[in-house]
Amino acid sequence: MADSELRLRPTASAKSKEILTPTSSDSEEEEAKIHRSESLSRTRITVLDVVRVLGGLFLLSCILSYFITNDSIFWGHRPGFTRPAWLKARVRGPLLLTETDLSKYDGTDPTLPIYLALNSSIYDVSASPHFYGPGGSYHFFAGRDATRAFVTGCFEEDLNGDLRGVEEMFVPLELEEQPQTRNMPEGRARTARGRWKVDREKAYRKGREKVKEMVEQWRQTFDGGKGGKYFWVGTVKREAGWEGPKKLLCEKAALNRPKTKAEVV
Repeated sequence: MADSELRLRPTASAKSKEILTPTSSDSEEEEAKIHRSESLSRTRITVLDVVRVLGGLFLLSCILSYFITNDSIFWGHRPGFTRPAWLKARVRGPLLLTETDLSKYDGTDPTLPIYLALNSSIYDVSASPHFYGPGGSYHFFAGRDATRAFVTGCFEEDLNGDLRGVEEMFVPLELEEQPQTRNMPEGRARTARGRWKVDREKAYRKGREKVKEMVEQWRQTFDGGKGGKYFWVGTVKREAGWEGPKKLLCEKAALNRPKTKAEVV
């Protein structure tokens, strides 16, 4: 009996062989893991794949844009880096020109670009010689800072950069004269004069804000506007007191002033 039990009891080496020998279910599970990992590796999207797809879409868009617009690969917009003049200006660096120097860039010299200035910032408008070059409808803007004329619309007397007093064109005429308080009681007269002063200061403040808004709109036109064909190149160098005596509002702007506060939008 004891001998048969000894013969039937597995030895330690036999146990270890049983542990080390993989079963069929283990093999199937390992194969399934391998298949899953292979399928994941095939379906995983890498950064390079994304770059390839985006690059292909961008190239297709550029081709379609060129064939449709027949001019630009960016759907009518030409960024500065696609323009030799813009690249040349970036390499050269910002200019610092006096008003005398700036006057040389009015388009009369074909070897020089066409510049105009707005609020002391100089912009290259060479892309539109039919507008700003000799004979162009806006040639009077070239080679100078005519910010005042951009606001007032007086293209003869206001071709300068002095904006002092321009806000008057937005101030109602009725606020230029103090209210008649001679026959009023002192209390009411004081109140009327105080209200007039507050209203007048408010109107001038709003007028200055409107002037800034108009200048900003023009800046957006020349600083990368018009499809990117205009761009900033430098600054006008000025000495203190360059404005000279304060200028009167031009006739055209003066005639268009609102008469009453009710007319101010």
